[in-house]
Amino acid sequence: MDDMRFFEEIDGFTQLLKDVWLMLENIDDLDTPELACINERLYKQISRTDYLTSYVNPRVAVTSFGTETGRLLSAIAAELRAAIPALYERDEEGYEMRLKLIKDLHASYDEHGAFDAGDIRRIFYAYYCDNRLSQNRSKLRAQLKPECACIRLDLASESLNRRADDIIRMMYSCGEYVTDAEITMVRKLCAMEDERLMALAETFTTGFIKGFEISGRDLSIKDTVELRFNIGFIPMMIIAARIFEKNNLKCSMMRGGSSIFTGRSVDKNGFFGANPNPQFDLDHKNDLSLIIDEKLNELRLDTLRQAFEELKSEAGALAGPACVDMFGEPDFEPETKPEAADYDDEGRKLVTAYTSRAGSMVNDYIPGEERSFTIIAYPMPSIGPDFEEIFDATVRINTLDYVLYRDIQQRIIDVLDTAEYVQVKGSGDNRTDLKVHLVDLTDPAGQTKFENCVADVNIPVGEVFTSPVLKGTDGVLHVTHVFLEGIEYHDLEIQVKDGMIAGFSCREGDKLIRDNILYHHETLPMGECAIGTNTTAYVLARKYDIESKLPILIAEKTGPHFAFGDTCYSHAEDLAVHNPDGKEIIARDNECSLLRKTEPEKAYFNCHTDITLPYDELGELSAVHPNGSVTPIICRGRFVLNGCEDLNLPFNE
Repeated sequence: MDDMRFFEEIDGFTQLLKDVWLMLENIDDLDTPELACINERLYKQISRTDYLTSYVNPRVAVTSFGTETGRLLSAIAAELRAAIPALYERDEEGYEMRLKLIKDLHASYDEHGAFDAGDIRRIFYAYYCDNRLSQNRSKLRAQLKPECACIRLDLASESLNRRADDIIRMMYSCGEYVTDAEITMVRKLCAMEDERLMALAETFTTGFIKGFEISGRDLSIKDTVELRFNIGFIPMMIIAARIFEKNNLKCSMMRGGSSIFTGRSVDKNGFFGANPNPQFDLDHKNDLSLIIDEKLNELRLDTLRQAFEELKSEAGALAGPACVDMFGEPDFEPETKPEAADYDDEGRKLVTAYTSRAGSMVNDYIPGEERSFTIIAYPMPSIGPDFEEIFDATVRINTLDYVLYRDIQQRIIDVLDTAEYVQVKGSGDNRTDLKVHLVDLTDPAGQTKFENCVADVNIPVGEVFTSPVLKGTDGVLHVTHVFLEGIEYHDLEIQVKDGMIAGFSCREGDKLIRDNILYHHETLPMGECAIGTNTTAYVLARKYDIESKLPILIAEKTGPHFAFGDTCYSHAEDLAVHNPDGKEIIARDNECSLLRKTEPEKAYFNCHTDITLPYDELGELSAVHPNGSVTPIICRGRFVLNGCEDLNLPFNE
């Protein structure tokens, strides 16, 4: 009987949680192989093989119990897995609340003698309502309070970062999934010469501090920086934490989302380990749709506000996130399953309304004009046999000549500042034909349209970008193949009318775009138009055939790119920003963000997805001037603007 098999599986995992809870009471008595065995057992259920037959897979549950009941049971099975972090953090509340969820499910079954979808939904709804405030508190404490971090880098001994075996044990002791890739990365970093490992950490921390200096923000009023990284980079993060400490910043850490409260995503954001199965995250990304209604939406906002009020001073002291992105994970071809939970039209309206209001609330407590960030990326060993060469090449990319790129990019900006719009056309199979309208300058001597982005908050160097004028921005953006936040798209096409998405398609189906580019909005504005200039990164990707592996941080520098959602200046539009030449970048707003002054609920979308048009698919990128004259910047994938010749040198190599 399916009912009994479901309970056998879910009760078996519940018993495993109970056993591990008891074992971890004496974690110091467990050796590393024992911790590794526990780690493997906890994540086995959603491994790519076991997931195919597990009820945590909505396809299996829906096939057995029907759509409504199956989706609910699968969502509850997925939520039980969110108890794993609680085991290692000794979070009794987070642990017990999930055991109670299963206990209530048993009681409902016993009462009805069968699964009752209405009763299951009421149980899941009550579970969410009863625990939303406590989960908000837990998430914000981790993000805002260094003493609540799941690992304390500041307590690491001076020599710990050189002892790989100790750090590997630390990885297994935090509850994130560990694979050979994380272990290999730890051993690589620990084996580095002191000067080289220090240089990696200093590039990272200097970028964060420099971001405050360049933007004119006051870092002295902040005392916390949030670290976001894969656990394989712990040796580097130990040194980074010491550098930040010398600059009067303590480090906090928030786990990547793993529950219906914190959200699930293929692309992890926070402190995280390996992903045992991205399809699991994709299948359960919209589980909240099973219970959401207007009352629940208001509860979500009320509890978020209450949690922020309790941590108001800590929120104001957060300087922002410092992120180490990584690339080279195993290939993942997403499957959009009809059995997975999804929002209907009303649910989409509710979730987008919440996202907008919650984004504004976060900005109230952590003001955008006071915070900054930095992000850098490195490959993981799982990228393949060329890992060592790719890692060394990435280090070189992350430390390219700041002055060289600054001066070349300024030449591009000088031309664009005299343009009315940018014309972009694809070549070969690429169907791009796009006109991007630019803001007018009222004081050309003191103003500029594009930001000259070198290596500070956004490492590596290599782009100039602007916020387009929406009206008059029209056409088609097309890429034949692209990875966006870990998800693969073929023949991705977006139609744009007056700067807004007017249509879209891809081979994988429209739903993938709705969920992961539009984020349930009916449409989005083009928030950014940029020209990537890092041809060295482009050639690296082609040389090792890793275009599909590059994170957007690097990929966006390998050609023109266009972002849909908020501008790069979201929530900080009123803060003056200047290029190295002293000119003020005035293209910080668009017609949507300007609504913050009259209709704030319509101003922001709380998303920003970059889509890069690679050089080899680019036929033309030109500046078109008010008199109709045209200045080509890139033709047939090569920079042709005078003074940009050095950007073509990597192609010759």
